[in-house]
Amino acid sequence: MKELQVKGMSCQHCVGSVTKAVETVDGVENVTVDLATGKVTYSGPDEAATTITANITKAGFEVV
Repeated sequence: MKELQVKGMSCQHCVGSVTKAVETVDGVENVTVDLATGKVTYSGPDEAATTITANITKAGFEVV
């Protein structure tokens, strides 16, 4: 499992937006988003991290 820290989530709608942003990347699965900690975990290829970060940023959140 890979892990990212995301800032800017404040509600379940935010969780849904971030989940969708990560799940749409090819090869990524087992996505979990924890609102309380801001942690996003997923399994997938290493090269997916760049696309995931870009998608999360486009959705209006910050990957730290």
